Amino acid sequence: MGNLSKIFGLDRPGYVTATRRAPSLRRKQCGRLTRPLLVLLVVCVFGPLAEAKYGGGSGTQQDPYLICTAEQLNTIGANQSDWNKHFKLTADIDLSGYTGTDFNMIGYYVAWYSNDNIPFTGVFDGNNHTISNFSYTSADKNGIGLFSYVSMPSQVKNLGLINPNIFAQGGYVGSLVGYINKGIITDCYAKGASISGSSNVGGLVGSNDGLIVDCYSSGSVSGNMYVGGLAGEVGPGTVGRCYSTASVSGNSNVGGLIGKASDETSEIKDSYATATVTGGTYAGGLVGQLERGAVYKCYSAGSVSGSLNVGGLVGYTRALGIVVNSFWDTQASGQSASAGGTGKTTAQMQTENTYASVGWDFYSIWDVCEGANYPVLLWQIPVGDFRCPDGVNFVDYAWFAAHWRQNNCSAANYYCLVTDLDLSGSVGFSDLVIFADNWLAGL
Repeated sequence: MGNLSKIFGLDRPGYVTATRRAPSLRRKQCGRLTRPLLVLLVVCVFGPLAEAKYGGGSGTQQDPYLICTAEQLNTIGANQSDWNKHFKLTADIDLSGYTGTDFNMIGYYVAWYSNDNIPFTGVFDGNNHTISNFSYTSADKNGIGLFSYVSMPSQVKNLGLINPNIFAQGGYVGSLVGYINKGIITDCYAKGASISGSSNVGGLVGSNDGLIVDCYSSGSVSGNMYVGGLAGEVGPGTVGRCYSTASVSGNSNVGGLIGKASDETSEIKDSYATATVTGGTYAGGLVGQLERGAVYKCYSAGSVSGSLNVGGLVGYTRALGIVVNSFWDTQASGQSASAGGTGKTTAQMQTENTYASVGWDFYSIWDVCEGANYPVLLWQIPVGDFRCPDGVNFVDYAWFAAHWRQNNCSAANYYCLVTDLDLSGSVGFSDLVIFADNWLAGL
């Protein structure tokens, strides 16, 4: 994982330089109907102007296959020869027409070291679009997810899943990916997920031996063992700048973010979990069992319960596991002890100095609304949330109005204290449109 970590700068402290506005500008790329987009709509809705595969494109990095319908997305899974190609989503897609085992998952996973495993090794760019109502029901398969199995040099990025629903009795189950083998997942999320499986079950990814960065999950996750709000297990992989609010339940190795970290190179850093964890043995607010690897600068703040080896942050840590500068809420969790980390009251958990005193980066990674909520990641703060990371509201409107018509905005004055949303050099009507588009957006 060393090389993958270096790609994203995860091998050093303060590994992101994004500002608050960056994530929302990534998500808000829809604008006026330009001529190229009009042509694209004609291709997607009325069929190709000439013979084309999918919605157009040739599958290369410079000319990816364009995906704009549920049928085209389903076709990828049936075309194994395309699993090393580049794809780009050009519209939001609803998969409610596919139930049971109807949908063709992308990639094929049987078991570790099986000669029958066939990974997706290409690039899938969600282009900040969403896929809604992906569902799958299986009694006899491993590797369940929109992508069953991905492997290096694969990338899945800029994609949101809305209300995915998976009921499986096998292992390696996640809404987005069943098993990642040194692939990269960035800027992806599963919202309102309902995920159930046997082992290695996660809200976003079943098992991760690759890199997951800037991702989140919400909803509910359940399974027997290795069950996590974001990922069921982390092997020789990294999870960075991620969070989960998904409730988690299981019998063994159950965590709010990760069920189990199992390799000396396992890393969980700058991440958090806040939902309820209900487990049997090895239950933790962030990680169920830290068998090997490390947790750096993370926190948890959800209720935790179990029968044996239960902890506010980590349920159980073995000799090759380490927890550094991490915290859990003793009041919210109902747990006074943890196999790693430092317990704090709710008030202390909502105080910047608790974290800054041990080196947390509140310039380029974290922010907190002092005394009102827990720290959040900068990338999750919506555009227009100027004053305090608590959603876009009248306090932010007043701040925006106070800078109205201000000129000479530049990097030197943080673009008029971030109210110059389009970076044009002044605060005007185009910025008001952006602000209005995010009105009442929450964290």
